[in-house]
Amino acid sequence: MSTSLTVTRIGHACQLIEIGGIRVLTDPWFTQAATYYQGEPVTATVEALGRLDAVVISHEHYDHCDLDALVTGGFDLTTPLIGPGTVATIARDKGFLDVRVVEAWEATTVGDLTVTATPGKHGVHEVTFVLQSGGRTVFFGGDSLRVPELDTIPDRFGPVDLAILPTNGLCIRPMNLAQVVMDAEEAAGLTAALKPAMAVPHHYAFHSGRLGDRMITKGDRDPRHYADAVARLAPGIDVRLVLPGTTVVVP
Repeated sequence: MSTSLTVTRIGHACQLIEIGGIRVLTDPWFTQAATYYQGEPVTATVEALGRLDAVVISHEHYDHCDLDALVTGGFDLTTPLIGPGTVATIARDKGFLDVRVVEAWEATTVGDLTVTATPGKHGVHEVTFVLQSGGRTVFFGGDSLRVPELDTIPDRFGPVDLAILPTNGLCIRPMNLAQVVMDAEEAAGLTAALKPAMAVPHHYAFHSGRLGDRMITKGDRDPRHYADAVARLAPGIDVRLVLPGTTVVVP
């Protein structure tokens, strides 16, 4: 494969994906607030990101759509920002100048990069993404539940090089423990369907603080549960548990 592909986990679902010379930031989150804790170091600042070709955002929850941090950090507001209509409304209000609305199965291009929104399901409206350039394909799962349409991605887009999936099975206590994020077993099942060359779990260190964890959210914070499930369901897939700040090269 001639086109290089790397991913650097900044924290939570915030990833820097580099396909050749194209640099894409996913679901930015750089600050903390009451009941929103990364649970791990955030290893980059907005100022240190450098040039980006696009930002993709799955939904408007603060821990995935920290636009205030981008604005106050001097981010280039002409950078294409891609997401569903709910995100686009917020982005325009914050001053972003190139906002692209994509809903499930819709696509936009930024130079040689094609960004296709794929279905998602969460506590609010969400999409997931397929990113393609130079013969490489990346699936980014945001913090969606597993929905059946995602199993069709290899048939629609061809082989997947990298799958980035949430794994904490987050449940909301005041909603009778309603589950809003796929859990480790469900993420492993999706991984088996996608058959990526490499899989990276994310969205597991997050927590709501000592009180919030008892009253608001419940989640699995151990990514090894996902790695173990993939080893059972799809033993040929390379799973990488990535510390924030670590760059992984996808073969």
